[in-house]
Amino acid sequence: MAYTLGSTTDDQTLSVGPQHCVTRVELSVTAASLLDRDVASKSDPFCVLFHEVDGNWVELGRTETAVNNLNPVFGVKFRVDYHFEEIQKLRFAIFDEDKCATQLYEHDFLGEFICTLGVIVSNKKLHRPLILANGKPAGKGSITITAQELSDNRIITLTLSGRKLDKKDFFGKSDPYLEFHKQGDDGKWMLVHRTEVIKNTLDPAWKPFTVPLISLCNGDVDRNIKVLCYDYDNDGGHDFIGEFQTTAAKMSEAQNSVEFDCINPKKQKKKKNYRNSGFIIVKSCKITRDYTFLDYILGGCQLMFTVGIDFTASNGNPREPSSLHYINPLGSNEYLAAILAVGQIIQDYDTDKMFPALGFGAQLPPDWKVSHEFAINFNPTNPFCSGVEGIAQAYSACLPHIRFYGPTNFAPIISHVARFAAQALQQEKAAQYFTLLIITDGVISDMDETRQEIVQASKLPMSIIIIGVGNADFAAMEFLDGDASVLRSNTGEEAVRDIVQFVPFRDFRNAPKETLAKSILAELPQQVTQYFKQRNLPPTNTAPK
Repeated sequence: MAYTLGSTTDDQTLSVGPQHCVTRVELSVTAASLLDRDVASKSDPFCVLFHEVDGNWVELGRTETAVNNLNPVFGVKFRVDYHFEEIQKLRFAIFDEDKCATQLYEHDFLGEFICTLGVIVSNKKLHRPLILANGKPAGKGSITITAQELSDNRIITLTLSGRKLDKKDFFGKSDPYLEFHKQGDDGKWMLVHRTEVIKNTLDPAWKPFTVPLISLCNGDVDRNIKVLCYDYDNDGGHDFIGEFQTTAAKMSEAQNSVEFDCINPKKQKKKKNYRNSGFIIVKSCKITRDYTFLDYILGGCQLMFTVGIDFTASNGNPREPSSLHYINPLGSNEYLAAILAVGQIIQDYDTDKMFPALGFGAQLPPDWKVSHEFAINFNPTNPFCSGVEGIAQAYSACLPHIRFYGPTNFAPIISHVARFAAQALQQEKAAQYFTLLIITDGVISDMDETRQEIVQASKLPMSIIIIGVGNADFAAMEFLDGDASVLRSNTGEEAVRDIVQFVPFRDFRNAPKETLAKSILAELPQQVTQYFKQRNLPPTNTAPK
C-alpha cells in the first residue's frame, strides 16, 4: 500500500523516444527507540507525512499503526513526485494511536523530523533524531527514511535481419520493414516501433534501434510481443509478408542470435507443405538501464557549487540605492536573490555544504590591485562558505572593503572551477559534478577567452549558470548559451555539449522565487545526465560495467 502525491503514423519509420514524466520517489519509514506513552503496554505508533504548501503543512498520507511497538518498520510507503528545481519541504510526524481520538492532535505526539525531499534523495537513506514540539529531543527516538526511484528506466536495444523473405514486388524483390506491437490488458495489439525500409532485398539488415522497455512490453519481459514484416509500397498498400510472437526475455536469452519463422497465417492454412515466409533473426538483444538524474543523485553523486560575483564599477556605488549591490531595508538585492534562489536548492546535494564564493572585477586592499578571481571572505587558501547563508553573509561583509572597478572578465573564474572539475576526470563512477553560478550586470569584456574556457569546460563534469541582473544588453550572454547554435571557440573548436544556461533576472522580478529557481535550474539535470552518459559512467552505487 502506498500514498501518492501528486501512435501510429503512415511514415516509413516510427520511433519511440524516452518517455518524459515526473520522477516518482517511494519513501520507506522506520523508527527506533520511540517514547512509550502507554501505561499497560508500549506505544502504538503511526507516521503522518505532510508537505508544505504556501507556508502551511498539508497532510499527504499515513502509515498503518504498529501495535505495541517502539521500533516500527512501517509497511505503508509514501510516493511523492520529485522536482529537482523546487524546494520540497516535508514533515514526518509520529503519533501514538488513541482509539478514542477523532482528530490528529488528540493522539499522543512522539516526535517529528522536517527536511526537504532533496536532502532525502541525496542521502538515499537518512537517519535522524526525532524532535518534540518544544525543540527538544524525543528521548532516544529516531527515524530512518529510505528513498527509491519508482520509474522503470530500462531500455532494450535490438539488432535484426531477415533471410529468404517472400518476394512481393513484380519487377523486383521486396522492400521489407518490421513493426513491433505489444499486447494490452484488453488483448488488443498496439504499435510500438516501426523500423526503416530496406529497399529491394529478401535478406535485409535493419539498423540497431533502442526503445524504452516500458514502451515495448510495459516493463514485463514475459509479456507477448508481436513482430510483423511488410513489403513497403509507395501507395500505402503495404503487403503483409509474415509475423511471429516472442518476448523480451526470449530475445535476450540468445547468446549469439536467435531465428524466428516468419509466418503468414493465410498461406499456412491454404498450403499443406507451407513452412514459412522466411526468417527474422534477432542478432543482438541487450536490456540495460537508461540512468536518470535521480539515479546519479541516489547513487551518491555530489553537486559541487561555486558562486562568482561581478564587482565591476558599472554596478554602481553599493551605498547608493541606485546600485545593483545596494542592500535594501529588507536585506536583499538582485545578487542576493539569485544566490538564494539557486543555493537553497543545490545545497541539499552537497553533504558538507561548504561552497567557494569568488568575486571578480574589483580592487582589493591593501595595494588595490584589480582581481578577477578572489575569495569574498578574503581567505584565498579557504574560500569556502558554510551553506548559502554563509555565502550571503560573506557577500554583505565584503562590500565595504573593496573598490568596484573592471573590466568584466569571466575566463579566470571559469578556469578556476574547471581546474577542480578536471581532477574529477579520473573518477570511474559518477561521483562529482561542478556547477558555477556567475551573477553579472553587464557586457562581457573577454569574450574570446571565455569562449575558449567554456569549450574546454564542456569536456568536464561542469555546468555554468549565468544570471544577468539589471537592465543591460545581454546579447553576448545569449550567445554563450548554446541553445540556438553550437558554441565555438575563437579557433573554431566546437563545444562537445551545451553547458551554459543564461537567465535574465529582470524577467522574474515580479515572479515568485520558485519560478526563478525553476528557470535557472531547468537545464542542469539534463546536463549532468548527458555528461555521465557520454563518459559511460554509472552511478557510484552500481557495479562496474
